[in-house]
Amino acid sequence: MQIQGYFDLRFEAAKKAFAALFDDPQERGAALCVQVGGETVLDLWAGISDKDGQQAWDSDTILNLFSCTKTFTAVTLLQLVGEGKVDLDAPVARYWPEFAAAGKARITVRQLLCHRAGLPAIRAALPAEALYDWSTMVEALANEEPWWTPGEAHGYAPITYGWLVGEILRRVDGCSPGESIVARVVKPLGLDFHVGLADSEFHRVAHIARAKGNLGDAAAQRLLKCMMTDPTSLSTRAFTNPPSIMTSTNKPEWRRMQQPAANGHGNARSLAGFYAGLLDGQLLDSELLGELTREHSRGEDLTLLTQTRFGLGCMLEQENVPNASYGLGRYAFGHPGAGGSTGFADPERDLAFGFVTNTLGPYVLMDPRAQKLAAVVKACLE
Repeated sequence: MQIQGYFDLRFEAAKKAFAALFDDPQERGAALCVQVGGETVLDLWAGISDKDGQQAWDSDTILNLFSCTKTFTAVTLLQLVGEGKVDLDAPVARYWPEFAAAGKARITVRQLLCHRAGLPAIRAALPAEALYDWSTMVEALANEEPWWTPGEAHGYAPITYGWLVGEILRRVDGCSPGESIVARVVKPLGLDFHVGLADSEFHRVAHIARAKGNLGDAAAQRLLKCMMTDPTSLSTRAFTNPPSIMTSTNKPEWRRMQQPAANGHGNARSLAGFYAGLLDGQLLDSELLGELTREHSRGEDLTLLTQTRFGLGCMLEQENVPNASYGLGRYAFGHPGAGGSTGFADPERDLAFGFVTNTLGPYVLMDPRAQKLAAVVKACLE
């Protein structure tokens, strides 16, 4: 496999580790970007980007980054906090009055951001097309009763997070959530990242497919068993209501919509650039960065059925939890996306990391491919 791009000679071992991914015949395409102290030390890509294996992964190939999007969304909202337009500890209903229905009047913005609001899923079955109708989804969530007493537990909101936080963005910032994220986070840093992709960009989007035959780790198998055997459970509803959530990533309507929990499109360079921008203070002041990265939730996740640890819209390092470690420092923070893509920062090393793949793995939190690459990068720095 021919590896394209740039690498600093100190990181030749990381380049070799990236190349070794393609020893697996199922690996389709991937990219890796690492910045240290704001300087790019790795910017690599390889493989194929299309469905039929005819189109090479290119320098400007982008793809759906799934939940990597969530931290972009949280940072955008925290900018509004910094401007005095949103109070983290105010009721959501201050900005979105209809949200107060069904016992939610006291749920705070902070609780939404750290997955403690009790709204990871919608109970009433929704049609597939509801996924693409913002008002339908926002109304359903406004009418939803929490799955637990808000603030007393946490459960990851894989897709409802986008409508919940996005509706506050929409109401406070006066524009659609994708526009807000692009204006506040993407353009200032010059990132190739999109929430609501223009049709003119479709030609460079990688086709995403699942790897076969790998059942993943114990956490993945536990979640899959729940989803296969209990159709009304919180976990099942969170990932399958509307039923189009899991099957839409390559569809034009998915790319076009603005779902700021799950459908950001970008590349490894945009992930590393975003986290470098957080580390060097371009996006948030130190106080707000502290809020983003401070532990708000820790322990058994009622949705993912595994141990999670969250700040505000970012997943925090759990060095003693194998499926939840970024593989670098204890203060690392970021967000994995479904199937393997991930972006994170390690403040101790002033390091920003982005890895993307269009070969979906089955893991719930961190994918072993990203963890292995991070471990080699760490060794190159020592």
